[in-house]
Amino acid sequence: MVIKTINKQPKAIVDMEVTVPWADIAPKWDEILQKLSQDIELPGFRKGQAPLNMVEQQLGSKVQDEFLKIVMPQALVDALQGTDVVPIDYPKYQLISFTKGQPLIFKATITERPKVEVGDYKTISAQRPPIKTVTDEEVEKIVEDLYKRWSAKQSSVVSPQTSDQTVVSGNGSPSTPQASGSMSFNQPAASAAQPAADSSLIGPSDTFAQAMGTGSLADLKTKIKADLENEAKFNNELDFEEAILQEVEKITTVDVPQILIEDELNRMLVQLQRRVTEMGLLFDEYLKSQNETMDSLKAKWTPQAEKNVRMELGLAEIARREGVDITDPELQAEIDKIQDARLKTQFEQQEPRLHLRHSLRQIKTLDLLKKMVQTI
Repeated sequence: MVIKTINKQPKAIVDMEVTVPWADIAPKWDEILQKLSQDIELPGFRKGQAPLNMVEQQLGSKVQDEFLKIVMPQALVDALQGTDVVPIDYPKYQLISFTKGQPLIFKATITERPKVEVGDYKTISAQRPPIKTVTDEEVEKIVEDLYKRWSAKQSSVVSPQTSDQTVVSGNGSPSTPQASGSMSFNQPAASAAQPAADSSLIGPSDTFAQAMGTGSLADLKTKIKADLENEAKFNNELDFEEAILQEVEKITTVDVPQILIEDELNRMLVQLQRRVTEMGLLFDEYLKSQNETMDSLKAKWTPQAEKNVRMELGLAEIARREGVDITDPELQAEIDKIQDARLKTQFEQQEPRLHLRHSLRQIKTLDLLKKMVQTI
């Protein structure tokens, strides 16, 4: 029978000392020794046929190492039965005492699911900011930017050159005339490029708008304005949701585990790395330009990371109280929306499905709160 001592620490850390009688684990020792013996070949015996006592002597500490890797996790699972401790990370094990024939004594340190208290979320009030008005000047600015890029692209078009001409490619090195984006310096640009050069003096026109996929310049401006207005509405909804989540964080009381703060910091860093990469920069160079390091960023972001985790845990607790759940059909319907076949196959595994289910549950809970909240 497993004997356990539980000592709860701040930040949802739990230290457990576990004692397992030898009689309970002796069969597992014999099983592991028998398995390892199959690959052992000793002088005078065929492979896998040597006496177990000789195999055990030959293997030395390897038997104990394999034994503890299997027995300690199972003993911890048994020790957690009947307790209120629900681990949210992988335990760290420390062997205290073990000799074959004697009880196994070890210590396990785990982070448990923290206890979360949420105030009266049904009386939350949040301010919905006004939707940003799209001006004609903003539309004209986008049209001008599009036109400049289109005009520059048109003016770079040249007629095919003969095979013996030297051209300079986009990287400044000689290449064949077939190189994409290259321009001949041996003769003036072909007449085919001349209309584009003239069009730059005219300004945006219906011809330009048709190249952008609309029937006329007026249609293009209407489409751009509609897109900007939809974007403004979308951003307004995000701002409103953020205001609600900020209120959830304020009424949530929890001793946030350090491991969850570290996970959130890593997520924030990955997001920054992605943005930096999209700008065409190397992350190390970006950090140097900002006079920052990974450690300094983490130190600066820790308060916000803790707030984010508290917000997430508060929302999850509201979901639990309100009975919000994601059914298997709802989960599968979301997976079916994924177009990337390789990405889609990842959700055949259990862990990605669990993460997606959790995210969908949080979204559904936020939608529920949006109906409850008092808008100011």
